[in-house]
Amino acid sequence: MKAITYRRYGGPEILEYGERPEPKVGPDTVLIRVRAASVNPVDWKAQAGYLEPFLDAVFPVIPGWDVSGVVERPGPAVTEFRPGDEVIGYVREDFLSRGTCAEYVAAPIRTLARKPRNLSFTQAAGIPLAGLTAYQSLVRALRVGEGDTVLVHAAAGGVGSMAVQLARHMGARVIGTAGERNHEYLRALGAEPTTYGEGLAERVRALAPNGVDAVLDLVGGDALTVSAELLAPEGRLASIADPAVLGLGGHYVFVRPDPDDLQDLTDLAERGALGVEVSAVFPLQKTADAQRLSMEGHTRGKIAIAVD
Repeated sequence: MKAITYRRYGGPEILEYGERPEPKVGPDTVLIRVRAASVNPVDWKAQAGYLEPFLDAVFPVIPGWDVSGVVERPGPAVTEFRPGDEVIGYVREDFLSRGTCAEYVAAPIRTLARKPRNLSFTQAAGIPLAGLTAYQSLVRALRVGEGDTVLVHAAAGGVGSMAVQLARHMGARVIGTAGERNHEYLRALGAEPTTYGEGLAERVRALAPNGVDAVLDLVGGDALTVSAELLAPEGRLASIADPAVLGLGGHYVFVRPDPDDLQDLTDLAERGALGVEVSAVFPLQKTADAQRLSMEGHTRGKIAIAVD
């Protein structure tokens, strides 16, 4: 099969496009013919070696954790999926090796759910990591509910845009930080936009004088520090970007595969409560260019990899 690989840690320049053996299908896995993957910041951070203290790398590594595609062959213990089923997955294992930027991936069933019928493969590939991160942050860490006011940092990005939609679906009022060019986009999602940077605290207080009930930080650093000052009494704080949130009494969220959560996201997408903005689509052999675009840090929504 054709795949993208890297044989050592480094940047986009180390990626290679070529032949790799088709992955073996274990008892609790399914072989997926990949139709699309997506690029997340964790992909190029893992590739640079930032996750080396936590995850072994079995070189050559195929990058990518997001996938949408078609079940080619289920393993002998699999009863949940059949050949021809369209699925999405957050295919993260406990090591780096057999990722989704390839024509095929062997995915554990614990990482999969049914693909939303109303989304294209490129749109659907944007849901798993970003959608699960937003969902698990809002539902489990922040316990967002009807009537809450929620502040979402970097609200126009992949995780942020899904967090806005999910929080609105939960009945919350959402304030989202983004550059001015994305303010209309956030309004279309149902958020009240404000710019980030100097003066953020004053701008948020003008919108929520009594403080916000929950903050989802996707940036870290100064944004996290300011966020703690904007909480209402009993307000909740969570970050996916900065473990310093623990010292502020908040929650540090590292997304995990969960088929039930992923199926909830599929159901929400099919009901029209969750959409995916795809800002750019690259062919598999141009994955390095997709990573470079992600590294610029100004992407609206998701960057997809289309696999022929």
